[in-house]
Amino acid sequence: MARGEGGAAARGEGAAPPPRVRLVALPKPDYATFWQRAVALLIDWLIVAVIAMPIIVVAFGADYFSLDPLRRSGDLVIALAVGGLIVGFWRYCGATPGKLAVGIKIVDAHTRGAPSTGRFVIRLLCYLLSAAPFYLGFLWAVIDRRKQAWHDKIAGTIVIQDTD
Repeated sequence: MARGEGGAAARGEGAAPPPRVRLVALPKPDYATFWQRAVALLIDWLIVAVIAMPIIVVAFGADYFSLDPLRRSGDLVIALAVGGLIVGFWRYCGATPGKLAVGIKIVDAHTRGAPSTGRFVIRLLCYLLSAAPFYLGFLWAVIDRRKQAWHDKIAGTIVIQDTD
């Protein structure tokens, strides 16, 4: 290119400015109440008990319910199966059957979209942290302005009314 060729356009002068990115604040969601979440959890555990107990008895025998640690060898398998089902429901339905029954769902706290599977796994594992000190992590949702339990805060999720 000879001297002077290209001129202002080559230097970017006179070119259109880059497009502006406009950030739009999402409206405040209608958070699920503590009681909705509590009822949903109760429904989920009733479902697990009704479905899991017969399977446990068939697979491990009635002696499974003794306090003998050797007879409780299937606990890890059962915990992994139930955990997998929970994460699967969260991932593909946005909620467990209990949450679906009361009309609430789990969403990403920032985008309000579906959280990743990894985030759901973190959320499930953090249930232990929420439960460990006398269930204070679950009760935290009563006083939190976004109605988040500790596992929600750690995983970056919120539970909202399902308007779909």
